[in-house]
Amino acid sequence: MFPKQLFYLTSEQLQAWQWRQGTLSGPAVFPATRAGVDEFIDYLEQQGARPAWLIVDLIEEDFSRHALPHVRGRAGRQLRARRLAQQYRDTPYRAALVQGRLEEGRRDDVVLFTALTNPALLAPWIEAMELMRTPLAGIYSATLLSATLLERMAHQERTQDTPAPHHRLLVTLQSGGLRQTYLQGGALKFSRLVQPTADTDVADTIAPETGRTQQFLTSVRLLERDDPLHVTVLVPAAAVAELAARCQDGPTTLYDVQPLDTAARALRMAAPPVLADQLLLHIVGRSAPDSHYRLGGKEDFYRMWRLRLSLYASSAVLATTCLAWTVANLVGYGIAHGNADGLRSETAHYQAAYRNSMSSMPPAVDRTANMKAAVQIDRMVAQQGPWPLHMLGMVSEALEKSPQIRLTQLEWRAQVPGAATVAVPGAAPGSPALVAPTSSLALGIPKAPPQALRLQAEVLAGQDNYRVVLENMNGFAQQLARMPHMTVEIAQLPFDIRSNVKLSGSVGVANSGEDRAKFTLDLTWKP
Repeated sequence: MFPKQLFYLTSEQLQAWQWRQGTLSGPAVFPATRAGVDEFIDYLEQQGARPAWLIVDLIEEDFSRHALPHVRGRAGRQLRARRLAQQYRDTPYRAALVQGRLEEGRRDDVVLFTALTNPALLAPWIEAMELMRTPLAGIYSATLLSATLLERMAHQERTQDTPAPHHRLLVTLQSGGLRQTYLQGGALKFSRLVQPTADTDVADTIAPETGRTQQFLTSVRLLERDDPLHVTVLVPAAAVAELAARCQDGPTTLYDVQPLDTAARALRMAAPPVLADQLLLHIVGRSAPDSHYRLGGKEDFYRMWRLRLSLYASSAVLATTCLAWTVANLVGYGIAHGNADGLRSETAHYQAAYRNSMSSMPPAVDRTANMKAAVQIDRMVAQQGPWPLHMLGMVSEALEKSPQIRLTQLEWRAQVPGAATVAVPGAAPGSPALVAPTSSLALGIPKAPPQALRLQAEVLAGQDNYRVVLENMNGFAQQLARMPHMTVEIAQLPFDIRSNVKLSGSVGVANSGEDRAKFTLDLTWKP
């Protein structure tokens, strides 16, 4: 838990408390004077940029109840904000609390409006915090915190099978005076601060002021005349017996005087407080609830502080992640290095075993590397050698799509260098020539050589119709040309169509079987 500064402001002074590890220390007291504000500025300079929470306990705090139409969401918040601004125009420290709905009529919302009607009492202290760039986290009402305190105590009483009263008045002795907070059904309705004079005993003030408060609650119809009012009084343990003797129960007033130790146990405080101020400070220090009043732009330094804290936390997480990643890499490197040493030793062992095994074997025909190369060459020749099967398969596929074409002759060859002969220098005339060495391309090394195929065929359909013969031949040639990597060239047409050749024959007379329309195609395939 981070250290905090807790400020408790009254009309006469400001108390500065320090919250560290769940305990309060201090306070440093500054009077509400110019000199007190200057001392407060020096105090803030010593504390540095530590976040602060301000609790206000003033007489100038107003409460009013209103019934507003039941509107949800953003529209409801805007409605309450407008009514709140109309109710309290001269102060920015105002708040609206929805406390349920009416049981009759259109069931309007019951809204409690509260505000600090004299913002000038807060101005010098807040300006001092702005001057020293102290992050102000929130401004809290001592009245609302008193209601929270009573809820904590009521929760502890309910665990002891004690029913919670419907009308309850909490009386606490605080630095600002005697605070009386009225709750109806657990909801805050009214509060007042009584400042007794210097020559008046506080114990003598509780009973008369409680009667005046009860009379006021009856006049504003918050309390019926016959309704019992349960009054819980929190005082130091030394004053419980004396105060219990002075506060006698009446027909509609029931007193319950409890020591501050009871509230301290409900808040899990280590030491009992002297005044109720420390109870409220403990609530804010431990839980830090949302600000009761809007800060109106005074929370910029607190936002910057939270952003800086978030950046520090993100940097710490990133640094921890990088450190863990580095450690993991180092561990992985060590493991991999150890595995590599093991593999190297295992490799040396197998190599030694292999050499020992080979030393006892008879001499091999050739080296293992040469034998492996021979096997690879054999596989390459089998896969890439110039075999005519693939080219003949493409021709067969084209013939299936052209049934009117019949093959008469095929001539296949691979286009590889090395077929030319070379004469021996100085040899006698008529002696046989030498054949040039065959290129490796003839075996398909390193790639398959181009292949050529001369195809002679004849057209069976339309012997006396030249147009049909040409269409059949062209269709067959186009079927072959569509094959991948295939080039088709017409070497000889079925008949001579040159313009300088004399036409002969008879139209409409069928030719003999020996004079069918023959043609020749040169096919080239480059794998």
